[in-house]
Amino acid sequence: MLGFKGVDHVSFSVTDLERSERFYAEVLGFMPLLDFGYARMLVDRASGFMLSVVRHDAAGGGPFSELSTGLDHLGFTAETREELVEWERRFDEYGVTYTPIRDMEFSHHLNFRDPDGIALEFTAPYPILTAWLQELRERDVPREEIQSRVTEYLASLQS
Repeated sequence: MLGFKGVDHVSFSVTDLERSERFYAEVLGFMPLLDFGYARMLVDRASGFMLSVVRHDAAGGGPFSELSTGLDHLGFTAETREELVEWERRFDEYGVTYTPIRDMEFSHHLNFRDPDGIALEFTAPYPILTAWLQELRERDVPREEIQSRVTEYLASLQS
């Protein structure tokens, strides 16, 4: 049966393979796996998620911008807001550019940049979002019901 099974990997075009591999390995904890010369493959051992950094000889160079068509950002999952605070400390230690944690409607967000300015994010969902996503995995929830719940939830935040 056809269907989306999950995310296997993401590849980022970068300006410096060494610098990018060092960032993803030392700061984010990815394990270097393969070196193809023009690309490096890294893996998160706990999840099996793979990330590659690729240096294209014909690339135009320059920093990443989410204002161009293509990738806006890549979001990683965190479990709690406290975990995001730990990431902020780590980013300070490594001099990583980041925006302080934002407590949004459905989750806590910590946005940061890799050495090429690629926009990345850690998100720690609130229990209500986690429960809703679990329910969506277990049963077909009509779009109208989803919209009604979201509207009711957002209204409750206003009071």
